[in-house]
Amino acid sequence: MPTNQITLGDVTITRIWEYFGPVEMTPETFFPESSPHTWEKHSSWLEPHFVAPETRIVNSAIQTWLLRSEGRNILVDTGVGNHKERPYAPVWGHLETDFLDNLARAGVQPEDVDIVINTHLHIDHVGWNTYLDGRTWVPTFPNATYVIPKADFDFWNPVNEHPTVFGRGNQNVFEDSVVPVHEAGLTLLWEDTYTIDANLRLDLAPGHTPGSSALTLRSGTDLAVFVGDMLHNPVQLIEPDTNSCFCEDPAAARASRGKVLGWAADNNALVIPAHLGGHGAAEVVREGSGFAIKNWAPFAAYSEKAAR
Repeated sequence: MPTNQITLGDVTITRIWEYFGPVEMTPETFFPESSPHTWEKHSSWLEPHFVAPETRIVNSAIQTWLLRSEGRNILVDTGVGNHKERPYAPVWGHLETDFLDNLARAGVQPEDVDIVINTHLHIDHVGWNTYLDGRTWVPTFPNATYVIPKADFDFWNPVNEHPTVFGRGNQNVFEDSVVPVHEAGLTLLWEDTYTIDANLRLDLAPGHTPGSSALTLRSGTDLAVFVGDMLHNPVQLIEPDTNSCFCEDPAAARASRGKVLGWAADNNALVIPAHLGGHGAAEVVREGSGFAIKNWAPFAAYSEKAAR
């Protein structure tokens, strides 16, 4: 039966949604290396969860994965957030979503969160790190440790003036969603690999950003990998060399994607990206030079109507 929660070994995974719908980009714009033939060939199942059939605009889910592991509440990525000023990404500016209410429906209040994992520091992965209290951005999860890859912390810190393919799309993000938790002494900056607990381990998977990471879940005989923005759309399973237009290092992004998806296929691990609509996650198998979907996860499928 479709559900919002599954259990793998001793870990429960709950899907907490913030937004589902169009992201104002066509497949050709979002994935400039993809083959138009692929979108046409697979349109029967890419639509409507991943591409809007009427407009051919890419649909995306903004969601957080709530993990309960070894008695702790762990959030994987924190979406876009409310009231954020996003002049170069207006689709994510000044949102008013029910994210915290959705988290509460899963039985978790902000003060109950023990760990926040930001797989990387893009605009749509750190937003609920903070909320606006009057005119001040303060940590949303005051008792949590915010686990952040140091490579991304350094890359996105404006004082370092790193050039980026994102242009000014990430403007204000570091200042309003990262600095407040760092200044509050809540951050843990990690390098290479970091063990959360006996079930969960973070490893760098660079390319999309310098600090992009993958979270591997091993519990009993169950395996899963949370891949962040390693892939945004199932087309990147079929054509794994296809990057999004937001990948900072295209060659490294392809290498990371191939390595992690290959491991998942060979070990029957559930692949859980950040932004898939539909059932949100899938088991994959090798097929030719790419991969194919073996089974969708049993999460209830998103629809635009249900997510509003």
